[in-house]
Amino acid sequence: QVQLVESGGGLVQAGGCLRLTCAASDRTFSSYGMGWFRQAPGKEREFVTAINWNGGSTCYADSVKGRFTVSRDNAKNTVYLQMNSLKPEDTAVYYCAATRYYSGNHLTINDMDYWGEGTLVTVSS
Repeated sequence: QVQLVESGGGLVQAGGCLRLTCAASDRTFSSYGMGWFRQAPGKEREFVTAINWNGGSTCYADSVKGRFTVSRDNAKNTVYLQMNSLKPEDTAVYYCAATRYYSGNHLTINDMDYWGEGTLVTVSS
């Protein structure tokens, strides 16, 4: 069982930036593909971005492309989500997740093997 803990959420004004961090407590972290998902109030959880085991391949949802950047540091068992030019519609609980098998495509909830508990991001107008 892999434990994932998100941090860095908070309140930010539209147009601002925020960086989320996901820390994993497992030595096999470097072998996992990692993804970020989000869930807004009253909506289903949706894919945001994914990154392969060595950071050489990334994928983004159209809604965040050009604004968000995912990266990872395997030496620190950590994945990051840099969020720029934030919009009110980005408001959601953001979840970090891990998969044992990632081919470089968009991910679905069913693709993921482990989940963090989420961190809340609120973007004000």
